[in-house]
Amino acid sequence: MQNITFPKPLKKGSKIAIISPAGSVEIPQLDKTLRLIKSKGYEPVLGENLYTKYQNGYSYAGTEKQRINDVNWALNDPDISAVWASRGGYGCQHLLQDLNLTEFKKNPKWYIGYSDNTVIQSYLLKKGFASIHGQTVKTSSFGVTEESYELIFNILKGKNLAYKINSNPSNRVGEASGILVGGNLALIYALLGTLYSFDFKDKILFIEDIGENFYALDRMIMSLELAGVFKKIKGLIVGGMTNMGKETENKEYEESYDSFTYQLIADRVSKYDFPTVFAFPNGHIYDNRPLIIGSDVKMKVDKKVLVEFH
Repeated sequence: MQNITFPKPLKKGSKIAIISPAGSVEIPQLDKTLRLIKSKGYEPVLGENLYTKYQNGYSYAGTEKQRINDVNWALNDPDISAVWASRGGYGCQHLLQDLNLTEFKKNPKWYIGYSDNTVIQSYLLKKGFASIHGQTVKTSSFGVTEESYELIFNILKGKNLAYKINSNPSNRVGEASGILVGGNLALIYALLGTLYSFDFKDKILFIEDIGENFYALDRMIMSLELAGVFKKIKGLIVGGMTNMGKETENKEYEESYDSFTYQLIADRVSKYDFPTVFAFPNGHIYDNRPLIIGSDVKMKVDKKVLVEFH
């Protein structure tokens, strides 16, 4: 089994680097979480290109060179104790070939984010380091649950996670344990066949997504099927699936947990016997509670669902 390194708990006064590895952000979008970080006794340190804008078919937070410089600074600076992405969007894939973990390996730190940040978290896990799949700094400006941020701070303090959630009609009962991998489905799909893809053997896979046509989602699930992913994993956790299909045709378009999407996924994995959890509170949704990518997870799926991190 792969040895996974978990960063040390933060102390009062610890510095948290705030960076924009992908899409651009506006100053007011980050203010609420920056105040929250300070209120918890930590010091946010802003990356040089945090608010930079670079238009190149998309509004990036700087050129690829500017963004990789900020990420490598945050990962390797010995004075930094954690790295928190301002947002996702698109652009993290640009950085994978130039990521540097030379000093990071001597002083591992939590990397926090989700969505496009899935590719950086996959990279870190390939190198043997856990990360936090949870709220970005920007997300609080949308209005989200306070608990989703509180639980991130609990992880930073060294506390374990355990979730007990209601059952879903699409669930498949059973028990499984393994290292948690995954994140945003579109990015898991984008990394298939590359050096940076997750190793799925004997793992618990988590997926979530937003804004996909149903056929596009099915195509991604089919790619996982054709790549043999479902033959390798020991369990599947499906989080938020929202804004799926066409808004004018999908009555559940604004819902966090789209039932038709769940049925599509359930049908595709029906020939396998691993336990499956649907409607897990993580993803591009109001109640986005953190997961630890690389953590050993035990899942029990019955009338109630228990997911424990060890």
